[in-house]
Amino acid sequence: MSSIPTRVTYRGLKQMNTLESEVHDRVQWLEQFYGRIMACRVLIEVPHRHRRDGRHVRVRLELTVPGGAPIVVSHEPSLHGSLKDMEETEPHKQAEVDEVHRYARVAVHEVFDVARRQLQDFAREQRGAIKTHEAAEP
Repeated sequence: MSSIPTRVTYRGLKQMNTLESEVHDRVQWLEQFYGRIMACRVLIEVPHRHRRDGRHVRVRLELTVPGGAPIVVSHEPSLHGSLKDMEETEPHKQAEVDEVHRYARVAVHEVFDVARRQLQDFAREQRGAIKTHEAAEP
């Protein structure tokens, strides 16, 4: 288990233990890239439930790091997912629950992948490993 305090909030869907453990695993994974993360907050929500395009998941991740602004990453539902949903036939409740869970897992992975890249950039800045250009004299 990760030593980073992590808070997962759900809106528009019930808490899913498998998804929450996935978030904690990904937070632990981020520690490999930057071990000084102070806190992590994750919001997982289904913005609305319209039949044609309502099963998409929005994920927002906020990491608190020392000596810098919070790193905030969001994943918004895409148009391609709604077009795929329109092709479905015979909707039923269990399929809807499975789809929300699948979309949420993919969205969580994508958010954490972006956060990893931003953490690596932040770590390089702190080490001074980023090249800076000298200002041209007038």
